[in-house]
Amino acid sequence: MPRRIHRFVFPILFVVLASSFTLGQSLPEPTAEKLPRWRGFNLLEKFHRDWSNGPYRESDFKIVSEFGFNFVRLPLDYRVWIEGNDWNRFDQRVLGEIDQAVAWGQKYSVHVCLNFHRAPGYTVASPAEATSLWTDEETQTVCAKHWAEFARRYQGIPNANLSFNLFNEPSHIDKDVYVAVVKKMAAAIRAEDPNRLIISDGLQWGQEPLPEIAAMGIAQATRGYTPIEITHYRANWMNGSDRWPIPSWPRVTADATLYSPSKSELPADVRRPLQITSDFQGDTQLRFRIGTVSGKTSLGIMADGKTIRSQTFDPKPDSDQWVSVKYIPQWQTYQGVYAHNETVTIPAGTKMIEFVATDGDWMTLSEITITQNLTKGHSHETKLAFRNQWGEPPSKLRFVVNSDPNGHSTASFRGGMEQDRQWLFEQSLAPWRAAQKSGMGVMVGEFGCHNQTPHDVTLAWMEDNLANWQQADMGWALWNLRGSFGVLDSDRKDVKYENYQGHKLDRKMLKLLQKY
Repeated sequence: MPRRIHRFVFPILFVVLASSFTLGQSLPEPTAEKLPRWRGFNLLEKFHRDWSNGPYRESDFKIVSEFGFNFVRLPLDYRVWIEGNDWNRFDQRVLGEIDQAVAWGQKYSVHVCLNFHRAPGYTVASPAEATSLWTDEETQTVCAKHWAEFARRYQGIPNANLSFNLFNEPSHIDKDVYVAVVKKMAAAIRAEDPNRLIISDGLQWGQEPLPEIAAMGIAQATRGYTPIEITHYRANWMNGSDRWPIPSWPRVTADATLYSPSKSELPADVRRPLQITSDFQGDTQLRFRIGTVSGKTSLGIMADGKTIRSQTFDPKPDSDQWVSVKYIPQWQTYQGVYAHNETVTIPAGTKMIEFVATDGDWMTLSEITITQNLTKGHSHETKLAFRNQWGEPPSKLRFVVNSDPNGHSTASFRGGMEQDRQWLFEQSLAPWRAAQKSGMGVMVGEFGCHNQTPHDVTLAWMEDNLANWQQADMGWALWNLRGSFGVLDSDRKDVKYENYQGHKLDRKMLKLLQKY
């Protein structure tokens, strides 16, 4: 068949050819008011013109189907199908590669969702677009033209097989502006294909559902990247993620910014000590890392009210004790990030440890570690990294040791804000569950953990999300099938891979996904 097919003839041929070799079970019928509980992956072949711009692979669709999943989302960069950087000229060869992906979806009973990850005038990636989709009318007209092209190409393909996901993770956009642009795109699509299923991401990176969009007969998609410190740990595209603490799950979120008595403008409760209560049976080593220190500030550590350590920290530009030091003109003082861990011994019998800024300005603790001999002959380290939001009082924590019937012991910090399955539901799913109950079709368009997050943490976090989405009857798509978030070729250093059709398969992650 010639590569350049007349666009008005193509859809009819497409449906006939695809339906002639459809395999597997029939796909569920979606509506804007109720999306199926699709389960699957994002395929990234045309995710970014400069990073990923090849044809799709039939083997991916086959593997998705063989694994028992029924959904793929194709995040697209519009620049891959325009000719000579002219966004009004379409490259039919590249569009034909997307046609092929849609056909493979029909062949293997996998729903295909097309997403403009980069639309004319809008992207969350780099580089930024030269114009703004949200404010420039010409750009809106061009973007509508692109969506209309896809609507024409695939007119008549059932919604069970194909949907359109307008934009990826809009943020910092006025709600009314976003709604108006969505309305314009939907009108362009429906002028060519009146019944096409349309999905639009919620606002604020897919976190906020919009009833105004649901009223247009458009479903919505959210995200599963909460908390970001776990999902994007040491991701090279996230500034500062290499300085985040090693993730754990479930976890305690606690604050340890210590304010000295001189910060009299703050409430007394905010200037309280960081407290850790426990029953320390023997001498116990406590290691702590100082974070940021503002000015010359003194730290006191007390055990049951008695000082066991007193130390002054003075950030100076010429001292090798500091990772970095900078002068803050507004406050006429130096602030520095400390370079070393410090240790102190907690005396046997201690019931409470307190950290307090006794003099100076303020300072933070970034991490504490308690080392104990929990099992005969073996020591165990229990770590806690601190969040440190300005103005939050230091946390009141408990250090708890639990023993099982076999004599094995575990220790954990409790208190602060405890993040677990219920916290995930309340933090990120609750507003979407409410929207879903009101008659809005909802799915999770992306989720997962980058390969630098420890594997056991990744799986524990994933299971809590998957269980929540199953309870909510909500579908999902892992960010990728192959790659750092995926079940294939993720290049994790702490996984024993299994060979599968030329790929390295993370069987534990696959089984977890199949479970839900």
